[in-house]
Parts: sequence; structure tokens; C-alpha cells
Amino acid sequence: MGTPDFAVPTLQALHQAGFTLPLVVTQPDRPKGRGRKTVPTSVKATARKLGLSVAQPPSVRTADFVARLQALEPDFFVVAAMGQILSQELLDIPKIGPINVHASLLPKYRGAAPIQWALINGEQETGITTMLMNAGMDTGDILLSACTDITGTDTAQSLHDRLSLMGAELLIETLDGLIANTLAPIPQDDSQATKAPMLKKADGRIDWRKPAADLDCFIRGMTPWPGAFTFMGDRRLKIFAAKPAPLPVQAPPGTVVSSFAGELRVATGDQALSILELQEASGKRLPVRDYLIGKQMAAGTELR
Repeated sequence: MGTPDFAVPTLQALHQAGFTLPLVVTQPDRPKGRGRKTVPTSVKATARKLGLSVAQPPSVRTADFVARLQALEPDFFVVAAMGQILSQELLDIPKIGPINVHASLLPKYRGAAPIQWALINGEQETGITTMLMNAGMDTGDILLSACTDITGTDTAQSLHDRLSLMGAELLIETLDGLIANTLAPIPQDDSQATKAPMLKKADGRIDWRKPAADLDCFIRGMTPWPGAFTFMGDRRLKIFAAKPAPLPVQAPPGTVVSSFAGELRVATGDQALSILELQEASGKRLPVRDYLIGKQMAAGTELR
């Protein structure tokens, strides 16, 4: 059970490892892009290439769909970014257990956006956890985990790609351990739990009052989605990359400060932030030097 790109390596790993996959469950196809053309989910497209049966129920909780899964008599459910909540009735179906692949070191960052929030909060490491699912939100017993460092250049995209591959590898190790009865599930310490709620487009708006280092983390965590943005007058600017400029500034946060040719520095809550890549709503994503060739941004310009 999975839907986006993150779940694809897990599906591929299951197939390559020789597990029998009687059914792949994914979200219904939805319109995407500016043309709003309906396209298959990433998991559906992959499953079709592998010759696997696919189901796309609007809800996995209906009596008919529950009965369909019960009839399969599966040993496992494997869930990776499915996008629907499984009922206890569903969780009780697999003979050995329902297994979830989650992109954080649980109990930290329970929720829909663990990759983004780990970056936004300036974490130095994150990872993958496999767990036995229960009716809570990412609260099941931990089976295995694997860590990775978060670098100063990681974005939500680069971290997503790395963790998706780690998740696939850890999932196979988890299933092998459960089959061999060599894994002992470990209850989560709820006192250490943090949340990673789903992000909306509006969450990407930059608050220039925050320190430059925090804004660097914020921008990387919001890239590529939902995207970090600010306004210059009524023009919406999307910021893809930036770095703190360790220079004291006297200007109010959000004010463009004087800088060298081809550079764009903005005052923050403590120092300047140097913008490296940006895009206007109707333009292309550009390095700041190329952007400034056509559109100068004078010192004193206010971003909000």
C-alpha cells in the first residue's frame, strides 16, 4: 500500500526479493500540473510495469474492500506513504502483521511530513523506521531503524530520495527478520514523541524576522514542496536556495541590503541571508546572478 514516489523503491524491492504481491493498493488517480491532466500515481505506474494487480479504492475502509483483502489471506501488509488511515479491522487481517515504512526516527516526527519538518527544525540526523502498525498515527512498536546525517545542502527532495532507498532496504531486512522470528518489537517512548503535520502551500511563506540559519533550514525543508516564498509588492517570489551571510545588518527584517554585483542579501532577525536561486510566478527558476541581470532589486526593497 503506497502512493507517491517515496513508496516506489519499497514496491520494487519487494518484487525483486521474490515476495508474492497479490495486490498493490494506491490512491485514486488525480489531476496534476497546470493542465490538470489525470495521471496515475507513481506506485500504480510502477505496479503496472511489474505486471501486478492494482486497486485504487477511494476509501480502504468500505466493507467490500475489507472483504477483498481478507480473501487474499496475506501474511503482511506493507504500507509506505499510502495516504489513507487503516482501520483496526484492516490491521487485523495480515497473519504476521501490518508493517509501515516511516521516514523518521520514531517516536520523533510522527505524521505526514517527517522529512520536511526534520529539515525545518535543523536536525542533524534523521532516518527510517519500520514498525508494526496500530490504530494510532505512527505509534506502533518499532521493528528496525536506520540513520542518515542531514547535510547543510540537503533539501526535502534530496533527503526524500535517500530515505526512500533506505526504506526499501530496511523493509526487506524487516520482513526477513519477522519471518525468521529474530525481531523483537520495541514499544515507542511516547514522552519523546514529536509531530510532523501535513504542510499546506501557505506554510511556505518566509518570516524574515527569524534568524538567517533558521531560514536556511526552512527554505531547504520547503523545497521542492510546498515551496518557500515571499512577496515583493504584489510579485510572488519563490526561493529555492539561500545561505546565511555572517554580516551584521541594521535594516528591518525583509529589507534588501547592499551587496556585491550579482548577489542578493536580505536582512533577517539576526544577520543577512544570501539568496542563491529564485523564481517569479510566471518565470523560470534561476540562479540569483541570472535573475538580477533582467530585474534589479535595489537596496531598501522590502520583502514580506
